[in-house]
Amino acid sequence: MKWEKLKPPEPDDPMCCCECDIYQYGCCCDCEDLDEAFNRWLKDKPPKTGCQSPVLGAMIDNLEISMVPALVLLPLLLRVAALHILLGITILTALPGLVLWYYYATHRKKRRTVFFLTLALYSLAYMYYLFITEILPRGDVSQLQLCTITAGMFFTVGSLIHTKRGPGFVTASLFEAHSQSQEGNKGSTHLNGCVQSAVSSSSSSSAEAVVETTKEALTAKWSRCPVCKIMRPPRAGHCRTCGSCVQRLDHHCIWINSCVGQANHRSFLLTLSVFVLTSLYGISLVLYSICPRQYVVTALLYCPGVYSQSSTALCFTCAWYSSIVTGGLLYLLVVQVLNISFNVTEREAQLALRNKTGQSRLWGLVIDTGDYSRGFYQNWVEFLTMADASVSPRSGLTDLV
Repeated sequence: MKWEKLKPPEPDDPMCCCECDIYQYGCCCDCEDLDEAFNRWLKDKPPKTGCQSPVLGAMIDNLEISMVPALVLLPLLLRVAALHILLGITILTALPGLVLWYYYATHRKKRRTVFFLTLALYSLAYMYYLFITEILPRGDVSQLQLCTITAGMFFTVGSLIHTKRGPGFVTASLFEAHSQSQEGNKGSTHLNGCVQSAVSSSSSSSAEAVVETTKEALTAKWSRCPVCKIMRPPRAGHCRTCGSCVQRLDHHCIWINSCVGQANHRSFLLTLSVFVLTSLYGISLVLYSICPRQYVVTALLYCPGVYSQSSTALCFTCAWYSSIVTGGLLYLLVVQVLNISFNVTEREAQLALRNKTGQSRLWGLVIDTGDYSRGFYQNWVEFLTMADASVSPRSGLTDLV
């Protein structure tokens, strides 16, 4: 029997065999050769030559890049890239590839890491440092423009801290509080109706039946998490990286080292918006200063004489680096805005793609599930007015990293 290669497990799927701690037979990723690996295990045969050794598997499982070399290499690589245009093209092409490689290495193991958060904050601080030391002394930036860039940077960090306070974790007491409040309101209404319509009959038995029916209706839309073993509200999902269920889970963002859920989705969108606007404005100021005779749009592609001085070459290289980062985050911002407009989360979109129940719209930028959408205006009103249903014990200043 020829097995079809399965996709990586979704957040709420049962645990894959590749996630067990048996390093020797964990080489059959995505369960593609499950039967063959199981037969080898029963017959006590060694793994195939293409599989990794237990020592190498243990090293990859415990892979973690130290923060100090990453923080030292970033300015060093940018200065090397500023020496020549060919070096710049090579390094700026290799950097995103290395970051993506490390992302897939950590994402496959469902591991939290502060590497991407540290890289993002350090890149922001280093770009601002170069702006102050290299661009500001040239005299092309006014005090108002400097204040705008500074305010945008601090606003981005402040919004990021607010986002890190917690996505809205689902707790065991959330379902109990919801059931008691809804059951009390609906139960009292039905009880009054039963008493008034059936005075001479046995109203106590009818009241108990009504209360039981109401309780079943309340729990109908709630589901039980197979991992946390707790009841969770609709649209909530389990994040294997964080190890908890999150209300209205959108996705786990590696750049903030936290989930994006009901409690921090608005602040996450605000952080993206402020960062993209501040970065675009800063890049335009840098290009206007080092390439005054070129338009801002074309200055990134053609800026004659920029490599004649080391300072202008470094600023031009950093402008390209910032443009690459900003382009990626701008794409994420567009996808987020479209998902909110269709009232669908990233998790729901991925599940709809997997189950083939959604419709691809706008050239594949958004997946319309049609389950919760009530129109563009109502979808944004719901997003802007939603609130965290519980106070998460994990939310606070202790989770800033």
